[in-house]
Amino acid sequence: MAKPFSKYLGKIALMAAVALFVACGDDSSGSGPENTESSAVEESSSSADIFSSSSSWIATNSSSSRNDEKDTFSVPSADTTKITYALRPFAGPLSNPHKGFTVPTGGAWTFVPEFEYGPYGSLNNRAWDLVSYGSGYQQWNKLNPAKGVYDWTELEKLLNALAEHNMTYALRVLPYTPSFIKSDFPPQEDYDWTPPFVYEMGAKKIQIDLRGTDFHAYAPVWDDPIYLQAAKDFAKALAEKYDGDPRIEYIDVRTFGEWGEWHTSHMLGSVMPADSVLKDMLDYYASVFKKTQLVLPSNGFGDVYTHALDLGITKRDDGFIGIPGRPDTLLRAYNANLPTIAENIAGYRTMLANDDLIPGGTQKWTAERWVDAITTAHLTYYVLDQDNDCGYYFYKDNKALADSMSKVIGYNFTVTQAELVTVAGAKDTTSTLNITVKNTGVAPCFFDVYMVAEFVDSTGKALAQIGVPLLIPKGTFKDGSSQIFFFKTPGVANVVTQPGVSVALSLYESEDAFKNGENPTVRFDNDGLQGNNKLLLKSR
Repeated sequence: MAKPFSKYLGKIALMAAVALFVACGDDSSGSGPENTESSAVEESSSSADIFSSSSSWIATNSSSSRNDEKDTFSVPSADTTKITYALRPFAGPLSNPHKGFTVPTGGAWTFVPEFEYGPYGSLNNRAWDLVSYGSGYQQWNKLNPAKGVYDWTELEKLLNALAEHNMTYALRVLPYTPSFIKSDFPPQEDYDWTPPFVYEMGAKKIQIDLRGTDFHAYAPVWDDPIYLQAAKDFAKALAEKYDGDPRIEYIDVRTFGEWGEWHTSHMLGSVMPADSVLKDMLDYYASVFKKTQLVLPSNGFGDVYTHALDLGITKRDDGFIGIPGRPDTLLRAYNANLPTIAENIAGYRTMLANDDLIPGGTQKWTAERWVDAITTAHLTYYVLDQDNDCGYYFYKDNKALADSMSKVIGYNFTVTQAELVTVAGAKDTTSTLNITVKNTGVAPCFFDVYMVAEFVDSTGKALAQIGVPLLIPKGTFKDGSSQIFFFKTPGVANVVTQPGVSVALSLYESEDAFKNGENPTVRFDNDGLQGNNKLLLKSR
């Protein structure tokens, strides 16, 4: 955390610190969709370090609109000096937390050098430069081998491995997969991942035919009351273990159907439950998960989709690119101010060979369709590639495009204007840092962000804080909008003119992280990013 910088100026009397935040309306020059909302920031309950006893900040709305970022900050008439900073975009891909791209991460083995497609594998797979979280499925019968018995061992290994690499995990627990039905009546444990004890308790199963084959198998009766109660018991245990766990990015409600996708398209004879049953399961999940984001699987539609949104449960879609119009299905979640999630209908190389005949076939993957899918659905999360090569071939073919879209998907904070104004009055001197930030992504930021301004030395070490941390509440910094922030410090001279002193901006996921001296985890899309993720402003 920032400390007094007597090294440069001796004892500085810091009498008060006030930071003002003004939220502007939409920037009509932005690439994001039109949005007329501006965010409001509530009063901070605490400040930090040497400002703790005398600081406060105020947030107000402004109805004015910016015009092509040409506005200038007003400067009081007095003995004034002004430093204007040169601002350029960050070169290369930019991953950030709680947004962006993922690839399948089946276990902790993803990070061993022997896995050639992993981040340390022999192929030097740079797709991992874009990956901000891992994703994959777990088997219900492995996590819940007996009634009241839960084994989190392998999941814990994976979560810890991801955390060591600054990544979270998107969890799907599957009750069933027809992918492994390769013969007539294969062993049920190969494909039916509902725990055996559920059937031993009396839950019913039904014979099904696998569409397009001569294979027969068995599937749960999805609305059997014993099955439903076992699914709720598992949900409760999962919530007791992982609700609010920072290692978990979000959890799909995968109780029904093949791959838990809430459909039985490939299983002739298997029928999904009535909407009332589906809604009841969503109600139960929402009652036990109070913190972690929940997700409605791909085929939850109609009234069930509406009900999920009312509960704060967002939507994923797994049919992207291959099926026209699928990105539009996520707009309801975006309009409900919830993050949207998607993956393609198949792996990248599979989709390159699609017939592109609509209707009756599936569309090929093209760069234009990929970009359109991300922007149309205002995606916050997207599976880069769902094959086990972990995006290697996709990234090899589309590196420049993928790098650029890492700054489009989800939120993306770009400082577009910055000035440090020092006014020398008759009795004191006031320094004010004025910055304009634009969200150049296609979605809001769906977690609280704290912005911090500091004076730093030539090594990037914090010397003193400017003003206090400013809270940007989750969901309020809309895509395409710009906001002006003021960090005002009465009684402080223009120390940035001293040798080796600069200004740094930081974005934290919590105020405590800043107070505890941790490095920020969110990065600006600007040149000048330091190894500790702080943005060092460079004067023109």
